[in-house]
Amino acid sequence: MELIDFDTFLKVDMRIGQVIRAESFPEARRPAIKLWIQFGDGIGLKQSSAQITEYYSPENLLGKKVVAVVNLKPLKVASFKSEVLILGVQTLNGITLLATDKETSIGKRVH
Repeated sequence: MELIDFDTFLKVDMRIGQVIRAESFPEARRPAIKLWIQFGDGIGLKQSSAQITEYYSPENLLGKKVVAVVNLKPLKVASFKSEVLILGVQTLNGITLLATDKETSIGKRVH
């Protein structure tokens, strides 16, 4: 593992967003869900492909608040442009999403 300094860490822009649309993504090589996430003023609406099908369906993601890195270069997944990286933790059965334990507004930066 490479160690980074604090200034490098500050370059990673993690924000709270809210899923406003979600669809199955059968064209992806590995099972995934297409997400459209609203981050509010300044960042706006971004899309992401997430391999989270073990615990989540498109229907139960609507309205969910997620933590995402918003300043990565976009990545092409099949024919879909993934603009942000949703953060989660690998468990024995799949990936579970990171979430806050208190109510927070979309667009807030994660510190």
